[in-house]
Amino acid sequence: MTYPVPNSLSPSRVESFTSCPMAFRFASIEKLSEPPSPHATKGSLVHRVLELLFTHAPADRVGDVVMLSFQQAGAEYDSDPEFTELGLDDAQRQAFHDDAWALVQSYLHMEDPTQVRDIGLELRLEAQVGELTLRGIIDRLDLGPDGELIVTDYKTGRAPGLRYEQSKLGGVHFYSFLCESVLGQRPAAIRLMYLRTGETITAIPSSQSVKFITTRTTAVWKAVERACISGNFQPRPGKLCPSCAFQPWCPAFGGDPTKAAAEAPIAFGRLAVA
Repeated sequence: MTYPVPNSLSPSRVESFTSCPMAFRFASIEKLSEPPSPHATKGSLVHRVLELLFTHAPADRVGDVVMLSFQQAGAEYDSDPEFTELGLDDAQRQAFHDDAWALVQSYLHMEDPTQVRDIGLELRLEAQVGELTLRGIIDRLDLGPDGELIVTDYKTGRAPGLRYEQSKLGGVHFYSFLCESVLGQRPAAIRLMYLRTGETITAIPSSQSVKFITTRTTAVWKAVERACISGNFQPRPGKLCPSCAFQPWCPAFGGDPTKAAAEAPIAFGRLAVA
């Protein structure tokens, strides 16, 4: 069986395919909608809180405005299927919001938002590399002391160990490439802010790192193309398997991937994404 070859890639799709081609097929090629997870939903909520906070003037990003941003984001998510479909009871909802608030407080200990010169929030950028469109969303783009660009990406999980640090930075180098392609300026720094642990990983992009991203992404896209044409998306068992919603249809666990398109929407109680 063959599948349509996608004509665009994002950092998350690149990571998805390299982590497990089979899971990539389910989510990105067959576009099967997954049930929400507390971790991902909480991350989305915290990102929204910080986005709202930075819509205020720098001097106002303190005290009541922080709480107001949190309350507004919480109200938005109260009716969002990403949150409601978690099915949390009252105690679980309280624990969810308490932890989200703790992550926001952690951010405030990591940097002073009144001193940040932001010029872009949830900034959507895309650029062409041959026939392929590379696109991504930058959490925050700032101006440094000398007018240089700084890319900041919020993370609500724990910081990776040294073994995985460079692979995590790969996604941010991807954004560096987009900035240079679209805005005509390579960022002076790219930062991952790990709110759970209060750690910040910073890298300085170079012409070599930007070139590596285009080379690697093109190679990943060629691998995706081959898999789509051959229909051969191999599972890659690993530490993420226990949390994978598609495990019942994964051949690595005795499942039949050909049944996923019909059975997954019923099992998850959701329709496939158009």
